[in-house]
Amino acid sequence: NDPGLHFTAKRGRPHYGLPDLGWIIEVAPYHLSVNVVFYGGADFDSPPPLGTTDRTRYIKLTAIEEVDSPELAAWLEQAARTPGWKAPG
Repeated sequence: NDPGLHFTAKRGRPHYGLPDLGWIIEVAPYHLSVNVVFYGGADFDSPPPLGTTDRTRYIKLTAIEEVDSPELAAWLEQAARTPGWKAPG
């Protein structure tokens, strides 16, 4: 657990952020899948495959085993170093 990691729920979805980077990850649960949204994902060395809105990219997980994938681990590490979304003002 990173002591600087922030958590909030917006529209029933968990969001995670860091003080210097803003909100970096959103978890969007659905009936049969979960989307892991990376607000700065377009800037990653190998961006997540889904999404075309601004810098946001995401992946869709459909099985619990996918949580242990090396790609997800790499994206989470990059998210912790990449500016995300900050509220205007």
